[in-house]
Amino acid sequence: MQTNVNNTSIFDFHGRPSFLKALPISLQHVLAMIAGVITPPIIIAGVVGSTPQEKLLLIQIAVLASGICTLFHLYGVWKFGARLPAIFGVGFAYVPTLIAVGSQFGIEGILGAQLIGGITMMVVGYFIQYIRHLFPPVVAGTVVLVIGLSLYDIAIRYIAGSGNVNAPGFGELQNWGVGLVTLVTVLLASQFGKGVVKLSAIIVGILVGYLIALPLGMVDFSSVANAEWIAVPQVMPFEMEFHSAAIVSLVVICVINSVQTIGDLSATSVAGMNRELKTKELTGGLLGNGLTTAASAFFGALPTSTFSQNVGIVAMTKVISRYVLAIAGIFMLLAGLSPKFGAIMTTIPYPVLGGATITVFGMITMTGIQLLTKDEMSARNMTIVGLALALSLGISAVPSAIAEFPETLQNVIGGAPIVVAAITAFLLNLTLPRKTLADEAREREAIAEADAEQAADQGGLKAEK
Repeated sequence: MQTNVNNTSIFDFHGRPSFLKALPISLQHVLAMIAGVITPPIIIAGVVGSTPQEKLLLIQIAVLASGICTLFHLYGVWKFGARLPAIFGVGFAYVPTLIAVGSQFGIEGILGAQLIGGITMMVVGYFIQYIRHLFPPVVAGTVVLVIGLSLYDIAIRYIAGSGNVNAPGFGELQNWGVGLVTLVTVLLASQFGKGVVKLSAIIVGILVGYLIALPLGMVDFSSVANAEWIAVPQVMPFEMEFHSAAIVSLVVICVINSVQTIGDLSATSVAGMNRELKTKELTGGLLGNGLTTAASAFFGALPTSTFSQNVGIVAMTKVISRYVLAIAGIFMLLAGLSPKFGAIMTTIPYPVLGGATITVFGMITMTGIQLLTKDEMSARNMTIVGLALALSLGISAVPSAIAEFPETLQNVIGGAPIVVAAITAFLLNLTLPRKTLADEAREREAIAEADAEQAADQGGLKAEK
């Protein structure tokens, strides 16, 4: 289908407005995603014990990969790419699993498992039209809920001063003060701000927290001075290692993330374009996300996913011009080519990061609850959700409880509540008989009638005696 070359509408996917008209909306998308892009590599760098140089590299390549990934999905290549007004990049959904894998096998184990996970995601994308029914809201919602719940301790540790509870100064009142001011700023900007301030509340909170932390001596600029202005990413900056336990964990979360991608792309097409998601777009989105996740492993970038906050911007503004979102992708790409930008990001103090991101983690939890409420809260579904939560969070809280399990199984489920939740919810959804609320109501009525008849019979026997 040919498009009008003079189309300048921001409300048309193929529209090409003037640069000055597109720029403010593009910057909104950048501001909405940037905190979500840089925080995962910062967290994982702390978990795997990266050097300052490796930490800079992880941030730089995460930003670069997010820009490339967004442009790839906007324009597509062959069958790959959603070709929808959606933002893709390194996201939070994988963080709990990456922490579990990284603490055992390091960044090498993460990247090796990520490669297999990305390939698995492509397989899911190819067959999605046949297996989509296996991941109803009760399964996807349970996993997203556990993702949010399992991130809370990270945010609290960061507010207290470090990802390591044994770090010097951990829990000091100064850390809590900066973290809480950042949190309050995010809340005020998101609830009372307007326009760009409201859409970029997390960045506003980080800026305010950063300015407060500066005179308190909490910001270290030593890494910025030594960082280069421009650097091209290297292939295989880290080696890859393949551990069965790590691979199982990443494969599970990649499959589950495919379900989240379905939700985000569906929301984009319905809320932004006033139509249902096409099978071709869904398949292309999942194939493309799997390809970028697998390819990212060769450059040290973490797994990619859709950004729900940017879906919200599209739904609210109705701006679906590919050109507008492409500018945002180019901004991210250019920032990713500069280690200096990554170095500046590493100067953000932990309390500021914690105060800003705890609201994000809370929203992830609420997104899970929203997904769950799309299904009937029947006794069957409540059993699935309740048991998945109990087993996943219970085992995560008491890892010594599975000390006698085979080592491989310990590595898969120990410290990775998302894997336990996903497997439990998936298997229970397949095996438990499906009953609607109406079915359950009829069962209760039948039981009540049977009880009444039994009571009447017993009353008659007593009368005869």
